[in-house]
Amino acid sequence: MTATVTDILTLVHEFWTLMGSNDFASVESVLSEQFILEWPQSNERIRGAARFAQMNSEYPAEGPWRFTVNRVVANTGHEAVSDVTVTDGALTARAISFFSAEAGKITKIVEYWPESYAAPVNRAHLVELIDEESPY
Repeated sequence: MTATVTDILTLVHEFWTLMGSNDFASVESVLSEQFILEWPQSNERIRGAARFAQMNSEYPAEGPWRFTVNRVVANTGHEAVSDVTVTDGALTARAISFFSAEAGKITKIVEYWPESYAAPVNRAHLVELIDEESPY
């Protein structure tokens, strides 16, 4: 059976739902045995679903992690991208995650955590600020 766009969209949404449970071992159910996570900004790679779960369990937090899926897009049954807002109540960040999947499991995530910054004053006359409630 060939994977469809709907299949990977459902898989990515399930991943974020499981992450939101804060039971990170449960996330292993949607990850392949050879799962890889890459964070290019810090030049790090995590191999294996169990290590991914352990890393998330050990990550310092002020409270339970909450994940708001702003957007998920896919144009094949094997690749998707999500834009997610993450908070522990004290820290809020945004993650842009590129997912690869095979046989109904996530095989790889390449994830970027962009830093917010103030808009430069020199272009204030050309732009408008984005509403925080905007989904994109």
